[in-house]
Amino acid sequence: MQFRTQIIVSKTKFPIDYNSKIVSLGSCFAENMADKLDYFKFDNATNPFGIIFNAVSIFQNVKRVVDQDLFTEKDVFFHNERWHCFEAHSDLSNSDREELLETLNKAIEVTYKHLKEATHIIITYGTSWVYRNIESNEIVANCHKVPQKQFSKELLSVEVIEKSIQNTVALIHTFNPNVKFIFTVSPVRHIKDGFIENQLSKSHLFTALHKTINHQSPTINYFPSYEIMMDELRDYRFYAEDMLHPNQIAIDYIWKLFCENYISENSISVMQQVDEIQRSLRHRSFNPESLEHQKFLSQLHEKIKLLEAKCSSIKF
Repeated sequence: MQFRTQIIVSKTKFPIDYNSKIVSLGSCFAENMADKLDYFKFDNATNPFGIIFNAVSIFQNVKRVVDQDLFTEKDVFFHNERWHCFEAHSDLSNSDREELLETLNKAIEVTYKHLKEATHIIITYGTSWVYRNIESNEIVANCHKVPQKQFSKELLSVEVIEKSIQNTVALIHTFNPNVKFIFTVSPVRHIKDGFIENQLSKSHLFTALHKTINHQSPTINYFPSYEIMMDELRDYRFYAEDMLHPNQIAIDYIWKLFCENYISENSISVMQQVDEIQRSLRHRSFNPESLEHQKFLSQLHEKIKLLEAKCSSIKF
């Protein structure tokens, strides 16, 4: 007897392996999946401009990178004793203006290289709600706690989101035509917008994504992380304390389904070896000076050496 409904995830025709070069962009859930990719030592670059939730801002970041349009003094501002950029997350903000500009422009340089070499780009959208800077009339990626009266809040239409997705894909394809895209919608509910408003926001993302995917090549896939969370894991025991974000059990389960359908079969055994080494590296001995522990470290070093020789992309 089946006591839950299960999401059927379609297997991709272009799986990720240890020769793949991955770029992950988007919401905080993108970071959850990127943490897994990093743990298992895949070649992955994540959110160079920090966590970004909406399709327009992600496209703006990609365009700046592809155009190699460097940030200048006019792109940053001072607020609450720190310099910020409306196109980047607060994690990049800095008390020194020149250091912030250096960080932002370094991100452009590094990300251009990553996008050009990428085999897979994973983009996770979080919301259709955005804030527009009244003075510049530009949609911002982050408000940086600037007073709300300086912004107008709006819901992106399906058409605007669809156009942003299409432009993102087309722009990257202009200089990396063989890259594969994996899109998903974050399972995190943005309740601060309201329960009904969150559902409306997500529905715009779903509609725009599927309209785009249906008109694009089979190299663009959709991974149903939101659907897995809402249907298979429809119980609050799978949520963190805020009852909005998936907890570690849920993240692990969604990752498992991702692996089964988006990671190549010949990479699974390597992942198991990486996991074994990672667990060993986190082991803390009660007697670090003992001969037994020294033998353990020697064997661990040999395992790492053999695995790194087998997969040149893996570095511990």
